[in-house]
This record gives sequence, C-alpha cells and structure tokens, in this order.
Amino acid sequence: MNPLDAVRLAAFPLAYGLTGALIGGTLNRVMIADLNVSATVVATVFAIPLLLAPARVWFGHRSDSHAVGGRRRVPYLLAGAVTAVVGLLAIVQTTVRLPTSGAVLAAALAAAFLVYGLGRALAHNSFQALVADRFETVARGRALTAYEVSTLLGLVVGAGALGSALERYDPDRLVMVSLGVAVTVLGLTLFAAVGQERPSAASTVTDPQAGDPPSEPLGQVVRDYVIADPQARRFFLVVVLTFVGTLAQDVLLEPFAAQVLGMSLGDTTRLTAFWGLGVLAAMLLSITVLLRVLGQARLLRLGISLSAVFFVGLIGVALAGNPAPLRPLVALLGLGTGLAAAGLLAGVAAFTTPARAGLLLGVWAVANMFGHALGSILGGLVVDGVRAISGSATAAYVSVFALEIVALAGALVVLRRVDIGQSHAIRELGDHPWDSPSPALAGVDEQGDRAGHLRRGER
Repeated sequence: MNPLDAVRLAAFPLAYGLTGALIGGTLNRVMIADLNVSATVVATVFAIPLLLAPARVWFGHRSDSHAVGGRRRVPYLLAGAVTAVVGLLAIVQTTVRLPTSGAVLAAALAAAFLVYGLGRALAHNSFQALVADRFETVARGRALTAYEVSTLLGLVVGAGALGSALERYDPDRLVMVSLGVAVTVLGLTLFAAVGQERPSAASTVTDPQAGDPPSEPLGQVVRDYVIADPQARRFFLVVVLTFVGTLAQDVLLEPFAAQVLGMSLGDTTRLTAFWGLGVLAAMLLSITVLLRVLGQARLLRLGISLSAVFFVGLIGVALAGNPAPLRPLVALLGLGTGLAAAGLLAGVAAFTTPARAGLLLGVWAVANMFGHALGSILGGLVVDGVRAISGSATAAYVSVFALEIVALAGALVVLRRVDIGQSHAIRELGDHPWDSPSPALAGVDEQGDRAGHLRRGER
C-alpha cells in the first residue's frame, strides 16, 4: 500500500475520535450539570449507539455484497460519516433548543442518537473493512491497531480543543463549535477516503478465492460463517470475556478511588489520563515491536495475563486503603488493557477474509460492544448488590475486581481452543497454508505471510 494513502486513512479515525469527544466528553456534562436533564434519560440515550452494534453485521454484509459505483467500502464510509454528522448536529440542537425535561425531549434525543449511532456504526465498520481490503494479512493487525491509536489521539486532542473552546456553557457557542466539528469531521473523512478504492477491485462476482463477495442472504451467511462455525463462536466468546475482564471497572474506577481511598475529585479525574497513557503506550509498543516479535496470539495472552495480575494489585490497594500506588497501577492497568486490545485487533484481522471483511468485522464489533456493555452492567450490579449485603464499599469493589480476574482467566482458557485456520471463512479460501494443523491461534503468526502471498497470486 502507498505510504501516503496509509497516512491519509488515519484522518478518519481522528475524526471518529473527535465526534466521541464532543458527544461523550462535552454533551453528557452539559446535559446533566448545566441543563439538569435526568441522568436516567442521558444514560439511556447515550446507550443507543452501543445497542446498535448488531446493525454493523448487516452493514458489513451489505458492503461485502453490494458495490456502489463499483466500490464496496468508500461510498458506505462517506454515507455513514454524513449520517453521523447529521445526528450529531441534531443532538446539539435538541439539547439547546428543547425544554430540559419531559417526553418530547427524551423522544427527540433518542431519535437524534439513533441517527448518530447508525451513521457512526456504518462509517466505522466500512472503514475497518477498507483497512482489511488495503492491507495484506501480516500487516493488517498492526494497521488496525495503528488506526486505533489515531482514534485515541482524536479523542484526546479533541477533548483538549473542545475544553478550550467551551470554558463555560453558552448555547450559541456550543452550536457554533458543533458546526466546526461537523465540518472538520467531513473534511477529514473526505481526505481519508477519496482515491482509496479502485472500481475494478470491487466488482461483484462469486469466486471466494478471488476475494470477491458471494451474494447469499445475510441470514444464511451468518449461520454458515458465525453460528455454525465453532472457531468463530469461540473467538466471539474470547472477545466478550476480554472486554468484560478489562472494562467492567470502566465507570467504577473513579468512585472506587473516592469511596474506598478517599481521593479528591481532581485526583480521581486524573486517573483517566493515567489509564489512557497506559493504553496509548501499549498500542504504540504493539505496533512497533510486539506484534512483530510475539505475534497476535502471544500478545493477546500477555495482555490478558498482565491485566489479571494488575487487578490482583488493585485488590491489594483496596484492602490496604493506601492510595499512593493507585496512579502507577492504573497506568499499568491501561498498559495491560492496551496490549490485550492490540492482540484482539490483530486476531480480528487474522479472522477476516477479503470476501467477508465487512460482515466479520461487524460480528467482532458486536462482541466488543456487548462485552463492554455486559461488563459495565455486571460491575454496577455487583457493587450495588455486595454493598447492600455487606455494607462495605471495599468488599463491593474488590468483588468487581475479582470478577474481572475470573473473566480474564476464562478468556485464556477459551483462547487455547481457538484455531483461526480451521474457521469456515478462512477455509473457504481453498488450499492454503492455514489448512494445515496449527497450535491454535499461534499458528496464524507463522502462516499469515504465506497466506497473504497466496491470495495476491490468486488475484
């Protein structure tokens, strides 16, 4: 792939992170703190994009099998970006123009978040499928991880810029800033997408070995390549358990620091920065060194194992009641989470074939979001339940950390039974090196380069 095109592609995840900064870092605070919108309403509408994850499977299958103007990815990417921007602007207008309570506000916000979530899902899924198309097997995992780093940068830089532009709440200024974000997002998306896909590469034929999409109905494809495939089912479970294990404390870490360790608001807020720096360091280290040296399977095991160890440390901090080690421990927790995420992304890339890129990436996105949502819900239930029974905040949060260790251990157990080379989608490519026996996921690292050369030869 042309290095300039690879750099240009990074503009979209920057835009994707920027929209997340406006929605998740600014508007939630404005709604609750400045406009006194019910926290229940805010939490519910903010969950809508997460609940739309299954739509990614249909979007992915659609882009796999129905080219637009001879292209399978870029038209869907652009359509998704425009839809997300329309939804974003509708959210802002609804927030500042409608009364701050009542069924009308809730319904309008739900509709606006629905549009935003659909556009965001379509754009992101199409982008990941485009990356899968443009990069060969060995480089694909590093590419997906690198673009996740771009998303993190967009989120961090966007949050800083929005914080400077909105020192205090002013509805007219918020509208102007959101318009600026919308224009920036569309500009970055166009810069990233134009010229990335040739019409000839997206023709619809039915030869899976050529990397072109058969046109079976969505239900049949999901049954054949996900539900009926034990490897896909196991990897789906690995993704879910890993996200439950690493993110069940996502919304609980700051309350834990306050209620158990007595830390101030400013100190607990800064914990997010320590965690984010750990994730960012892990992603960069994975791209530059670890994926090449360890491969995706060992990297995933390393990230999961380290995360479990750091949760044991977090339990020790809770029982000791000493906040001093918390900041470096949170940074290490981010490091473990980032290593696991990089290993998962590389595994997702290995599981993805040219003919099924959109659909399979949609399936893994569902696993990601389901695991994140399940972890958050379980974490909240455990904290409330244990605290109600024991009356101890320490016992409540220790129980959550212990639950995460169990989930991570479960992910390691299931991972031992994953053999990507035996998945239905990979075997569909025909007689290639992945058909030979391999030691579960680790075999992909040694065989991926040869498989990539084979597919290039077939084309």
